[in-house]
Amino acid sequence: MVIQVFTLASEGHVVKLSEVKLFGKWTYDNIEVRDPSLKKYICLKPYILPHTSGRHEHRRFGKAEVPIVERLMNKLMRPGENMGKKHLAYNIVKKAFELIYLKTGQNPLQVLVRAIENAAPREETTRIMYGGISYHVSVDISPMRRIDLALRHLTDGARDKAFNNPITIEEALAEEIIAASNNDPKSYAIQKKEEIERIALSSR
Repeated sequence: MVIQVFTLASEGHVVKLSEVKLFGKWTYDNIEVRDPSLKKYICLKPYILPHTSGRHEHRRFGKAEVPIVERLMNKLMRPGENMGKKHLAYNIVKKAFELIYLKTGQNPLQVLVRAIENAAPREETTRIMYGGISYHVSVDISPMRRIDLALRHLTDGARDKAFNNPITIEEALAEEIIAASNNDPKSYAIQKKEEIERIALSSR
């Protein structure tokens, strides 16, 4: 998306157009969401700094308007050491995106979108009670929850890989996103997706 910036020269006319880029580097142009069910819920509105200060919190389905990169940052702030440290999560994601670009040569935003599509499970189980007996049945997953699960598994995989290891969290996150975008079975997020869908298949 291109935003016009009007600057007056000495003659008094418009001199240039400016493009909004994520972190001042990565363009939002031509980012493709292949999964039609997720297209409405992966927010790709142009933001230089993806930080909306929780303005979505009290609106139903407000998360759909939060930039997808900010949602990734929020998932990094899980209860524990990083709880509430938004600036730390911002720096982790920013460095991870730079590593993704160095390793793949692609726009990191597109790689993240592809990773979410591949890691989002389509079916899971829920427990129901019938006649005093509880049992599991398979159910379809809503698009919003599919994205939540994909982001959770991506960040959990990176956190587990970096914990008690010489590898940094930035490198672990970059590797996890790249592996998920390639549908690599070694990816933690892909493994969790297949496990969830396998359990759901047996509960049909």
